[in-house]
Amino acid sequence: MMSETKHHARRAAYAYGLRAETVATLWLRARLYKILARNFRAHGGEIDIIARRGRTIAFVEVKARGALDDAIIAITPQKRRRFSFAAGRWVAANPWAMSYTLRADAIFLAPGRLPRHLENAFELRIG
Repeated sequence: MMSETKHHARRAAYAYGLRAETVATLWLRARLYKILARNFRAHGGEIDIIARRGRTIAFVEVKARGALDDAIIAITPQKRRRFSFAAGRWVAANPWAMSYTLRADAIFLAPGRLPRHLENAFELRIG
């Protein structure tokens, strides 16, 4: 059974992540993105935000850490594979999206800093 301290830490981390995703969503909306989905889950993978602007659909990973550099390195190769798998599942359920440019973006957040939106943060492998 999980200790009370670990349980509290896990809940705090989850709440912190949700707040970071909300900030990232607002950041994207301010840049004229339309939010299509949040917290999309497919077996083995998750995408924090799926957004469209013009003819581009961005699958966005949100990372919040104490420092921006720590946020950037938090997207591991395993995370990238799972992310791409989930993106493939979303596209399969939304075939209209195949006529759009698809890309994997990241938004990095750190206290006291503006969000950093990195377009094409990593290669999106669908299919």
